[in-house]
Amino acid sequence: MKQALSALVAAALAVSPALAQDSGAIMQRIRDPKGGLIIIAHRGCHEIAPRHGLGSAPENSAQALEHCVAIGVDVMETDVRKTRDGYLVIMHDDTVDRTTNGKGAVERLSLEDLRHLYLRKNIGGAQNDVSDQKVLTLSEMLALAKGRIVLNLDVKAPIYAEVVDAVLRAGMQDQVIIKTYGGLGTAPLAAMLPFRKVPFAVIPTSASKDGQDISEVMARQAGVKPKPVAFELPVVPVTALSRIGVRASHLGVRLWVNTLAPGFVEGQGDDRQAIVNPEVVWGALWQQGVSMLQTDYPEMLVMYRQTLEFHRGKD
Repeated sequence: MKQALSALVAAALAVSPALAQDSGAIMQRIRDPKGGLIIIAHRGCHEIAPRHGLGSAPENSAQALEHCVAIGVDVMETDVRKTRDGYLVIMHDDTVDRTTNGKGAVERLSLEDLRHLYLRKNIGGAQNDVSDQKVLTLSEMLALAKGRIVLNLDVKAPIYAEVVDAVLRAGMQDQVIIKTYGGLGTAPLAAMLPFRKVPFAVIPTSASKDGQDISEVMARQAGVKPKPVAFELPVVPVTALSRIGVRASHLGVRLWVNTLAPGFVEGQGDDRQAIVNPEVVWGALWQQGVSMLQTDYPEMLVMYRQTLEFHRGKD
């Protein structure tokens, strides 16, 4: 792993540093299926980023967002839940047990209860120390991100309308991607409130193990404007990826894959393999039409993207 990281650093240093981004330019690239590789940080940039001199940060924290901006990540994926007293907060699990120094279900805690808690470092758990970072409300996360980075909001309860209303109040309607699900029987989401108000990505739900119906779901959802900005794949076998990639290209939409361990494209590897040899995981997915990658190691993926851009410029 250390040799792979050294090689990536050397290659990345051979190219010019990435210019500072803004969320408008990022969203413009996301809307363009040929706008290059888009990097999504899973629950923010919580792992160490040695090239930037950054230590770990609690997942879904203000610090995790700041690290993403510093690294040059395009999108921070984050999670939204609702408290007992109706506040929208940033939390992945249905309880605060793993990620904070407290206990209890989010839906049974008030915002005031959460204000007394501190987030644990990195991905939490008893093995990670408590940090100085606090649980954020959605409004606070939106304010921190505005103009700087796109947020992918993974809504963990049937509160989509409330989440979109918060986005609109923040003036962030073109700086977020709302994540939702759609199957063969799901009507086009673009025709429904609240999805026609903000960019959204669809995770196709597949009834077949080989993912054959995913292409049909994609065609149905992309047949009504505004089209989803991307389709985030569920777990599919690598044998299905080529067919799905061709369909995404024909529909003019981006294809999004998570390389979180274990990788969502079975047989193609995951982050654990990518940090040893990015070409056989991230590179192979890119070659097969995947243009959005979600990872727990965004700094390494940013460096790998710089090598892709460097070699493309020499072609």
